[in-house]
Amino acid sequence: MALWGIDLGGTKIEGVVLESRENPTPLARQRIPTEAGLGYEHILGQIAQLVDMLVQETGQKPERIGLGHPGTLDPNTGAVKNANTTALIGKPFDKDLEKRLGVPVRLANDANCFAVAEALLGAVPEVLPNAEVVFGVILGTGVGGGLVVRQKVINGRQGIAGEWGHNFLDESGGPCYCGKTGCVETLISGPALEKFYTQKSGQRLPLRDIVARAEAGSDPVARETMDRLMHFFGKAIAVVINIVDPDAIVLGGGVGNIDRLYTDGVAEARMHLFNTRIDTVFLKPKLGDSAGVFGAALLF
Repeated sequence: MALWGIDLGGTKIEGVVLESRENPTPLARQRIPTEAGLGYEHILGQIAQLVDMLVQETGQKPERIGLGHPGTLDPNTGAVKNANTTALIGKPFDKDLEKRLGVPVRLANDANCFAVAEALLGAVPEVLPNAEVVFGVILGTGVGGGLVVRQKVINGRQGIAGEWGHNFLDESGGPCYCGKTGCVETLISGPALEKFYTQKSGQRLPLRDIVARAEAGSDPVARETMDRLMHFFGKAIAVVINIVDPDAIVLGGGVGNIDRLYTDGVAEARMHLFNTRIDTVFLKPKLGDSAGVFGAALLF
């Protein structure tokens, strides 16, 4: 059976049809603009248009569709929450899509789609083909995560499983947009690292330049920023390992590209672990920007 997936982003919507889970060769792949500013009904219409384009290209019709989106579908209210595409908030997004498309729709947030794609098709099968528990990390503009157990995404009672970015980490992170203080996201996201560097140096630099200066040894504040990242990343990820003890953790997002996370960051995590060693395997992602839409296709 062909697998149909849609990745709804703030600026684009991407769709893919994969031949099967066993042979995930794309039969079709299309992108169109989201145009979220035109409202909720317009977003539904854009998704329907994308599905029609995929139908025309493949000559097939979907039996069901997986869709990755910003935010979370609250299982208790049936409405979307915590979405930066604000038109979705408070809407029964899956039910409205099912009415529009005439097929079952399963939703997951973008971090969950990343996690399931890397767990089933990406980095994990190459190294740990029998992995049962995988945690997919997004370290970028925000900090998120997705939990996959025995090849299935875990959503949780409140739809927030994997949201380690809003665990408390340290008061020095300051206020978070979520209304709390000192969340993981306020300390190790890309903007948080840039903010720390600016406060210490009086100079604004993009993260890539801060990383380059730290690696070159030419800027002590850049080095301090990276050392601080390793310290807090280790403390934060150790909490996840202590609770779910994953076989593998895949680090995605722009901050996840920093090589020291796989050495110094892991060493720091070991110091906070309820164990004498760390056996969890830390992996770089393999699927790039395909992870979201491939993961959506795998939701069923």
